[in-house]
Amino acid sequence: MPKTPAAEVVAGGRAVRVSSPDRVIYEATGRTPEVTKLMVAEYFASVDDGLMRALRDRPTAMERWPDGVRDGFTLATGRPGEAAEAFYQKRVPRGAPDYLETVGVTFPSGRTADEMCPTEIAVPVWASHMGTLTFHPWAVRRADVDRPDELRIDLDPQPGTGFTDAVRVAGVAKELLEELGLRGFAKTSGNRGVHVYVRIRPEWDFADVRHAAIGFGRELELRDDQVTTAWWKEERGERIFVDYNQNCRDRTIASAYSLRPLPGAPVSTPMTWDELATTTDPGVHHLFSVPERLADGDPWAGIDEEAYSIEPLLKLYDEQPGGELNFPPDHPKMPGEPPRVQPSKKVDAHWDAEGNRVGEG
Repeated sequence: MPKTPAAEVVAGGRAVRVSSPDRVIYEATGRTPEVTKLMVAEYFASVDDGLMRALRDRPTAMERWPDGVRDGFTLATGRPGEAAEAFYQKRVPRGAPDYLETVGVTFPSGRTADEMCPTEIAVPVWASHMGTLTFHPWAVRRADVDRPDELRIDLDPQPGTGFTDAVRVAGVAKELLEELGLRGFAKTSGNRGVHVYVRIRPEWDFADVRHAAIGFGRELELRDDQVTTAWWKEERGERIFVDYNQNCRDRTIASAYSLRPLPGAPVSTPMTWDELATTTDPGVHHLFSVPERLADGDPWAGIDEEAYSIEPLLKLYDEQPGGELNFPPDHPKMPGEPPRVQPSKKVDAHWDAEGNRVGEG
């Protein structure tokens, strides 16, 4: 069978080449027809303003699904010898176009890399040619890659809870932010969760912003018994987990207007607070429907109008009991961090007061 010629998608005045344009990336569902690789590229070009508002000047990793999304396909987690159809790409691959700019970042391990730094819509369109469906930008811009300009509140439903529970908790989060003098912007995760972003002044490091997220999460716990900041899954129960560690260095969330690797090509979709409060099915916002809604205006159009101080949140953290919480497993052991062992498996005699295993160097 003859190979389909490459196609071109015009993105911001550039013609971007898309190979294998008729490759099926998403199979048809009862809600949506099948989606080809060309259609993915055209989608990203069509949401130019909204997508670039999320990605511009940010170190950005690519979540690549080169063979599309199918039942049983998995995303690599980085384990040695792991077999998976999809993977994260943090370093810019060879053959990238000359208009793709990069920015140097340092990972928690101390290793460094040059990551993609989108400055124009042609860049994410080119990334879709490489099989990228989801963009994972850092919470920093390249002018200062060590000081975030976003606080990210990830409301993650645990088993027994769902999207409507996350929506309700998001409403409580909005009220708390307003009491603290902060303005939050909400979006669906594209799956079951809700993300709330607050633009902040880039005056604090990752550790401070993470503590601000912990302070906010703990205050939310006091106001709503369906909220938890418990790091260990066995302690969370049927509650909405505030994933404070999404504010760590090199931890990222699917950007606004990213596609998600789920049936029906759902989109992580920005919403007004009133709209979110009445949404019960995030799946209605997908590759086919989102460009039309964005043509009527982006609910996040004003997100860059004001950047806030996190001092009110740091004050909460300092005043609350509990101290430090666990870091992700890929981070070095941090001062004051609790033991990195499930509570049900912890033997107190094996750990000192600083959370270090007795006998370790």
